[in-house]
Amino acid sequence: MNEATSAGLLSGLRVLEIGHFVAAPFCTRLLADLGADVIKIEPPAGDPVRQWGKQVNGNSLWWSLHGRNKRSITLNLKHRNAASIVLGLVALCDALVENFRPGQLDKLGLGEKALKCARPDLVVAHISGFGQDGPYRDRAAFGVIGESIGGLRYLSDHPPGISKLPPVRVGISIGDSVAGVFAAFGIMAAVWKRDKVGGDKRGRSLDVALTDSILSLMEGMLPEYSVLGVVRQPTGSRIPTAAPSNAYPTADGKWILVAANSDPLFAGLARLIGQPDLANDPRFTGNQARVQHVNELDAIIGGWTKQKTAAEADRILSEADIPCTLVYTASECASDRQFRHRGMVREVEDPLFGRVLHAGVVPHIPESPGEVRWSGPRIGAHTDEVLRELLGLKPPEIAKLRAEGVV
Repeated sequence: MNEATSAGLLSGLRVLEIGHFVAAPFCTRLLADLGADVIKIEPPAGDPVRQWGKQVNGNSLWWSLHGRNKRSITLNLKHRNAASIVLGLVALCDALVENFRPGQLDKLGLGEKALKCARPDLVVAHISGFGQDGPYRDRAAFGVIGESIGGLRYLSDHPPGISKLPPVRVGISIGDSVAGVFAAFGIMAAVWKRDKVGGDKRGRSLDVALTDSILSLMEGMLPEYSVLGVVRQPTGSRIPTAAPSNAYPTADGKWILVAANSDPLFAGLARLIGQPDLANDPRFTGNQARVQHVNELDAIIGGWTKQKTAAEADRILSEADIPCTLVYTASECASDRQFRHRGMVREVEDPLFGRVLHAGVVPHIPESPGEVRWSGPRIGAHTDEVLRELLGLKPPEIAKLRAEGVV
């Protein structure tokens, strides 16, 4: 059995990726981690993400994880002979994932009609900034645009009046990644409907927008506005609907998160910090009262945490069964016992870097665990293999394509 399909719950599922940057490649990485045979088409210069983040000898460490478990082939999609190769692969794939601007595939000879002609029951996931239709369809967008127009950038800021700095960005490309998760979910839903016993054997086209993906996450923001006229405001480290739930300063200049927002938990916290009467204080009786008086409450809790180091506070709170955690950096994540035990921090052999730490496979499925079968491959590492094994091309034919600049 080919190494690309030898492990995982999705073994036997083949997915063609015509993606770049983050959203589509993140979607396919999730599928590949669970065993899908993902064939990634890259331009001859490679996915631009290969140049992002910290590098060693010109090689991106992020790519080691971002491109893992995929087979990389190079193809100049603008070449007149490229479309026939793509369509030949489409005929052998269950799904295709792309994140070009709407309409770009048509210009490359890879529109919906051509794809469905190659494989009528193909599942196609289109990921774009604003979606395949609507007045913003043709606007350029990256994840940060989706995060802003979807309401996240506004709510991730400090409370109004605290700072005149620009609204704070979440520290990763979360808009892209969330869209990738929705696309992966949609692919599996469409494949299930197509292939299950009694299924309809139909292909489907999925329309996933970065903007829609973020707006879908925004909890009660829209219902609260529509019924009450309330515009939800940023609250910094706090949760606006529950208290106490915040980051509190410690004696060694660090922060500890404490989430004791149920009545029993708050009563336990009050006893722990030596102020048991707080649980019966009218200002703090019930969650709504605690939210209304959160500034006073946080000052009291912060006064206690400032007397402890972060490690001391974490130990004391944990032993009392109060939800808490230190604010982890990469270093703490890498050494955490829980992450290590669950394989969420694991060492992977990468030929470019030696041993590299990767995040593990999510979801964890004990009966059919996903694996990190290989790290992000070099550009076009599997071009000859895929063209030979799937399309039956001979070495002279592949050499001709390469000489013509097709691959």
